[in-house]
Amino acid sequence: MCLIVVGWRAHPDYPLVVAANRDEFYARPTADATRWADDPQVIGGIDLEAGGTWLGVSETGRFAAVTNVREPGMVPGVRSRGALTRDFLLSSGSAGDYVKRIDGGQFSGFNLLLCDGLSLFYCSNRDGEPRALAPGIYGLSNHLLDSPWPKLLQARQSFGKAIQHLPAEQAIFDLLADQAIVADENLPKTGVPIEWERLLSAVFVKSESYGTRASTLVWQRSDGMVKLHEQTFGANGQPLQSSVISTSVKHGT
Repeated sequence: MCLIVVGWRAHPDYPLVVAANRDEFYARPTADATRWADDPQVIGGIDLEAGGTWLGVSETGRFAAVTNVREPGMVPGVRSRGALTRDFLLSSGSAGDYVKRIDGGQFSGFNLLLCDGLSLFYCSNRDGEPRALAPGIYGLSNHLLDSPWPKLLQARQSFGKAIQHLPAEQAIFDLLADQAIVADENLPKTGVPIEWERLLSAVFVKSESYGTRASTLVWQRSDGMVKLHEQTFGANGQPLQSSVISTSVKHGT
């Protein structure tokens, strides 16, 4: 997952709204968003290589998403970052308790967003102590929370406007489809070759081998209804499948 924008209690009728693009090599095996066989209350995609997920929700009111920290040359962690989201979605404790138990040293650099229905937490093994987030609009890419990368600043601004039109969704998917490349003088310097910095500077990334595999909108309404709308893509941004899964939070589960 390479871009996430979140509205946490920023809309009176939608306490949680998330728009996200997952960027990955097209060759990495993936299952599209679905109810999980081992726990049908959980809805999300599945990384078929390591078994975790980049983003998911559950009928217990939980939400989880992860991005990697771009740090070329670092020794990989012994565990997949997707396990962080998977394990939270399958657990029942609070987000605050969960983040306290994470051994960040087992993982490559990560950013983690976890919501238990009451609190939204941000956690990173590259950014100090986990913290509960106040109501507002936040953005993550492949650095730290709200790092001022051009694509993140643009996406966050557009998202703040787009959520005011919910339940209409087109404006949110439009911002996730932005393919504009940032001018060289404004590119972040993350240690990858300049050709990759250019490619990755777009909100929607596309090439022959790597790019945005899924654009996802998730929201939870104040009446408990939950919706996940996912559009998947292949090489060079070719649209593949669109799926919508709606459910509601089951209190007491």
